[in-house]
Amino acid sequence: MTVLCLDVGSTWTKGVLVAPSGAVLGVAQHRTTPPEVLDGVAAVTASLGAATEVLACSSAGGGLRLAVVGQERLVSAEAGYRVALSAGAKVVHVTTGSLAPADVRSLRAAAPDVVLLVGGTDGGDEKVLLHNASRLASARLAVPIVLAGNIEAQPAALATLSATGRRVVPAANVLPDVGELAPGPARAAIREVFLRHVIGGKGLSRGPRFRRMVRTVTPDAVLSGVSRLAGVLAAQHDQPGAVLVVDVGGATTDVYSAVSTVDVSVHAVALPADRRTVEGDLGMRASAPGVVAEAAVERLAGSPGLAAHATHRHEHVGLVPSTVDDQEVDLEIAQLAVILAVRRHLRMVDGQLGPHGAGVLILSGGVFRHATDLTTFEATLREHLGPVLRNALVTVDRQGLLGPAGLLTQADHPDVANALLSTLHAPVDHSAG
Repeated sequence: MTVLCLDVGSTWTKGVLVAPSGAVLGVAQHRTTPPEVLDGVAAVTASLGAATEVLACSSAGGGLRLAVVGQERLVSAEAGYRVALSAGAKVVHVTTGSLAPADVRSLRAAAPDVVLLVGGTDGGDEKVLLHNASRLASARLAVPIVLAGNIEAQPAALATLSATGRRVVPAANVLPDVGELAPGPARAAIREVFLRHVIGGKGLSRGPRFRRMVRTVTPDAVLSGVSRLAGVLAAQHDQPGAVLVVDVGGATTDVYSAVSTVDVSVHAVALPADRRTVEGDLGMRASAPGVVAEAAVERLAGSPGLAAHATHRHEHVGLVPSTVDDQEVDLEIAQLAVILAVRRHLRMVDGQLGPHGAGVLILSGGVFRHATDLTTFEATLREHLGPVLRNALVTVDRQGLLGPAGLLTQADHPDVANALLSTLHAPVDHSAG
């Protein structure tokens, strides 16, 4: 059995061909080809050869745009926001309290693909959830709704929404009790909505084949891969394992973390607690000025002229480094983006990476794959991120294996995923080209 793992992105369609042993048989990419993305898929497939099974994830067409409607920001809306991020969605709007007409207009203007409607603990207040369900039922907003609020108010809310023909997927409450976050069911419902209603409506392919091929949104696959790696490390070392992944892109920096726990008495690995945050103002091109501005606030010194270089990249998002100086500027911006994004991520998850910090830090993104020497880069990260990286191996996901590992995990091929991830256990090769 060979498995072709595909990631159909907005710009590139990437493929990794994996053997039953977990060995990588080939890696290929092709420009994504809307309005028929299957043309790009065919090109990647042709270059890698036939596979027994094809698994795909996608962030093409803008990925999954999700809006959160909650009861109040510090509790239910924040819980919904975290669930959305863990599901691989891009949160484009958050509104709290009883929806007014102006709130509905703002929600509609955000153009979400899905609305996550939450509010109230189980057995708690029902009024806001029912009011918001009524508003959404009568609003000119024809997108699917995941209903994951107060379980006792859900039947009435579901009836109200269904009466006007809204597409609704109910799920268990994301906040069943005060301080208790239960993201799993809502995350699964968001994935179901993405596959059933969203991916086919992006205008990416003319027939149903692509929709049948895609299993999940790309960040969700990556997060599953990160979780799998945390579990593998915990099982190997018989102690809790934490994995931290930072993916620096042109517009955003995504941070993923997963922590596994080990029951030493039975040598069993519990399911990891996994999280994802997205920093929309930290990136290598469109968001480069945000990196420099935030670094100044955090008192991270940049080299002279870095702000001007960042502005130039913001104005020329297609810039490809052609000189050593350009490459060094890119690495400096990436270095600041990693430090800032990890600090924010740790604040979001209350620093819960375990008492030993991260066991592995994985760097992802073109700036790292093409770097020739990361010695100084790694030393600077350790200096500024302190205890988090004290015992961590630092490596680069040069072949983009986390997404494929997540797809294999979700497709019930855990042993193949484990073997595939074994190549990410080694320290970074500072001399890699």
